Amino acid sequence: MSSILTNSSALVALQTLKGINSNLAKTQTEISTGKSVGSAQDNAAVWAISKTMETDQESFKTIQTNLNVAGQTVATARVGAEQVQSLLQEMKQLAIGANRSDADFDTIETQMSAKRDQIASIVAGTQANGVNLLSTNGVNGATTYSVIGSMDRSGATVSASKIDVESVDFEASIVGGTVTTISDQASAATALDDIESLLGVAIAGAAELGSSGQRITDQVNFVSKLTDSLKMAVSSLVDADMEESSARLQALQTQQQLGIQALSIANQAPSSILSLFRG
Repeated sequence: MSSILTNSSALVALQTLKGINSNLAKTQTEISTGKSVGSAQDNAAVWAISKTMETDQESFKTIQTNLNVAGQTVATARVGAEQVQSLLQEMKQLAIGANRSDADFDTIETQMSAKRDQIASIVAGTQANGVNLLSTNGVNGATTYSVIGSMDRSGATVSASKIDVESVDFEASIVGGTVTTISDQASAATALDDIESLLGVAIAGAAELGSSGQRITDQVNFVSKLTDSLKMAVSSLVDADMEESSARLQALQTQQQLGIQALSIANQAPSSILSLFRG
């Protein structure tokens, strides 16, 4: 049955064309933005997951920056500790040199005193951003330097994992330690024992700081790789496949042209009814 009031063929052609235009607009948006999921309207579940991962990625970038600063802070302390160890080694050599009857004890003691003062200066001055891991309370009045190493996610819950570095406190153990004044061969032998003890403290402290520094460096490398992994995961969720989108665009453009032609043909159909009224 033909009707001049309702053109069913045109309605079908129009709905088809609307669908093609909608898909064409979506494909053009994908190509222009590079994203297949640009908003929650596109795919709410995927969008929510991607935003959570993007938030974590940005958090890890900040964590990486903080770890780099912490690494330099600990490295500064390690360098200071190694310098203290080197000066104690020089003091040890002086004490050994004083262990003979004809040594110039006064001159040796003067040199020893100068090196002790230098050690005290190094311990007091070895700080980065106000943090001194060689002093007694050099971390804002405390002894523990902390930095977040990672954010551990379990569903919607996030917990921070910290790396703690304890002060080696050379201020108390070495600067405040006792080194016998050298005045003769006997006191030189006692001073040698004192220095040997302090040297052990310095070596242990420098090794501890070195170990903490390596841990932070390893964590920086891990966080960097994790950040890259999250970025790639987000990309796989929301980025458009440009090759596929390009091919789909060409197909949809062809369908659009055919749809327009089909609608045009359908719109012309009612005019054929006029032929029924011609004599």
